[in-house]
Amino acid sequence: MKELIGREITYTAPEALGRAAIRYFALALGDDNPLYTDPEYAGAHGYRDVIAPPTLICETNQYANLPRDEDGYAGHSWNIGVPGARLVRGGNDYTFHQPVHPDDVITAMWRIQDVTEKAGKVFVLSRATYTNQHGELLAVNDETLIYVRPT
Repeated sequence: MKELIGREITYTAPEALGRAAIRYFALALGDDNPLYTDPEYAGAHGYRDVIAPPTLICETNQYANLPRDEDGYAGHSWNIGVPGARLVRGGNDYTFHQPVHPDDVITAMWRIQDVTEKAGKVFVLSRATYTNQHGELLAVNDETLIYVRPT
């Protein structure tokens, strides 16, 4: 498993994020913050346009154009096979550097940072770095995946 360290994969959206994606994501979250839907309100608060709810860009199924897996998920996955184990998401640590706007074209670059085994579990630590079409850093997502074998 240590040979996975350093593995990278990059996804670049085929188009700008768009107002509809921002509006639908906010709706799905139940978040009626006008920064996400009202350009005048966003402008009055110092933004050049509406902004996206922060975690929208961390959902690569929004823009990565990936096929659905056997569970119907169309976002980033490492597809690591750990015999006899099931995948448990161990958590995410997000750092947001600047707001995302409708005209941003997002690139997500994922990298496996570390793989360790402890108490019969395999821990995969990866980092996603999100940038826009200008190469500006938008966010970083440190994710922990845990592969658990039945006892």
